[in-house]
Amino acid sequence: MQPAIIMQAADFAELVGRITKLEAAEQARTLATTTAPDEVLSTARAAEYIGLSADALLRARRAGRIQGVRLNEKDWGFSTSALDKYPRRGHRAAA
Repeated sequence: MQPAIIMQAADFAELVGRITKLEAAEQARTLATTTAPDEVLSTARAAEYIGLSADALLRARRAGRIQGVRLNEKDWGFSTSALDKYPRRGHRAAA
């Protein structure tokens, strides 16, 4: 047997409105916290993505201007978020 609650129509409408707001807030929070995973590109693909030569990209990594991760003994990887933060070729930062 299920319990039944008797309430006025105005109170019921208020509860339905509150539930709708809570569901919308929960959906927005879920969408905000689920981000796409960051892709890691090899040195050659990262250099093409950012518009630099592979040597220039590796020099920037050695100088600490861009963050890289070691893929193996010979190659480095660069995340697309780090590449997007790096100033593009031909673009100058605003003074």
